[in-house]
Amino acid sequence: MKKIVLSILVENTSGVLNRVAGLFSRRGYNIDSLTVGETEDPAFSRMTIVVGGADEVLEQIVKQINKLVDVKEIVELKGGLSVCRELILAKVSVTPEQRQQVIAIADIFRAKIVDVAHDSIMLELTGNESKLNAFIGLLEGFQIKEIVRTGITGLKRGSTDIIGDSLED
Repeated sequence: MKKIVLSILVENTSGVLNRVAGLFSRRGYNIDSLTVGETEDPAFSRMTIVVGGADEVLEQIVKQINKLVDVKEIVELKGGLSVCRELILAKVSVTPEQRQQVIAIADIFRAKIVDVAHDSIMLELTGNESKLNAFIGLLEGFQIKEIVRTGITGLKRGSTDIIGDSLED
């Protein structure tokens, strides 16, 4: 199974997220990751969707998304030609003896300490999926109280924008 990252420029209107997500659910496709945010132009939002499947299924997904009225452009963000990132917040229980070990792990990954309590530390880390997974792997030796991930978001490298390089049917 292949995974692709799609950057989709949509009109910033009520119900657009529901229409795009509904397309996936009606056809039985699973969304691995979905992020949405307003662009530099408040009339548009950018959706970043990670989806997996056989080549034929992925091609069909792109065609179906392109048919939606709210969709203005769609681009596949390919590795090496784009920058994709994800944010993670992790709350870790620590004893006074463990605190320095967790801080050392945070330093290795350039994670930020965003909250400190008597018995816990909250860490913030941004990076690609493999970096975040490695970070979580090192924290598994401690009691992880909570973790939240934003999902992948990204842009194409270089000076072209999504409108200048969209996928065709």
